Amino acid sequence: MSKQVLILGSQGHFGAAAAAAFSQAGWRVLCHARRPDAVLPAGARRVEAPLNDADALARQADGSALVIHAVNVPYPRWAREALPLAQQATAVAGRLGATLMLPGNVYNYSAPMPSPLVEAAVQAPHTAKGAIRVAIEQHLQERSQVGQRCIVLRAGDFFVGGTSGWLGQAIAKSVEEGKLVYPGRLDAPHAWAHLPDLARVAVALAERSDLPTFARFHFAGHTLTGQQLLDATEQAARSLGLGGAAPFKRGSMPWGLIRTLGLVVPMYRELAEMAYLWDTPHALDDRALKRLLGDVPQTPLATVLQNCLRRPVPVPA
Repeated sequence: MSKQVLILGSQGHFGAAAAAAFSQAGWRVLCHARRPDAVLPAGARRVEAPLNDADALARQADGSALVIHAVNVPYPRWAREALPLAQQATAVAGRLGATLMLPGNVYNYSAPMPSPLVEAAVQAPHTAKGAIRVAIEQHLQERSQVGQRCIVLRAGDFFVGGTSGWLGQAIAKSVEEGKLVYPGRLDAPHAWAHLPDLARVAVALAERSDLPTFARFHFAGHTLTGQQLLDATEQAARSLGLGGAAPFKRGSMPWGLIRTLGLVVPMYRELAEMAYLWDTPHALDDRALKRLLGDVPQTPLATVLQNCLRRPVPVPA
């Protein structure tokens, strides 16, 4: 197998982590980034053909055995762009004769979520974005039926440092002032993924030659109630000298206000649609992944949170 990967969306959170992990594993990494000033991992090569020109992309990425579809767009653009982007990615992979890998999420499942959340769990979303994610996976499954190999690697919310992701933009946004915010029920388990761990799993799956033409795998990561996450975040902040000496204040998300503002602000409307995920207990079951790979990487939670709180991460374009 050629150890060359084309990463579409290499400046997104998963794309950047995948680029680093594949490079460290000895793969030749080709990155498609929409920002002209994007910083690529050492040794990576930029691919500049437009995303909607599958022939040109395939020519520039000739020899790639894997295409990772890590392209994402802001929520308000999902309805018109998310599925076409996935179709473009499968078209590129098809021309290359390459495997297509998709980082999946839990939008595919409604409330209450199936328990345990195994790969064969029924996908019956009640949100528009959930329906789009189901349609994307169905498209991959249809492509697999004509011989194109496709892998879905599903995970929970990403732990991201700096001012990005739920941790940086909401939960620990004011950690230096000694305040934490949680978006939902404090007693509801919620799935989280440490990106370097998830990316290492992506490499391990890419290097397998015994997978079926279409495969789904769930990455468990860290499953934490809101209370557990806030407690662990406070401990990590204290270890880094953040938050001062006074007890941390804890707050909640003003979802009622966000829904009201969503009447005029599209992004708030789209965020409010997914609020159910913070009140719906869920955990990803990774037994199938462990049966295949054996040990699955899991960085200790304290280390993950310390790294997120101390390392600024730019927001992807």
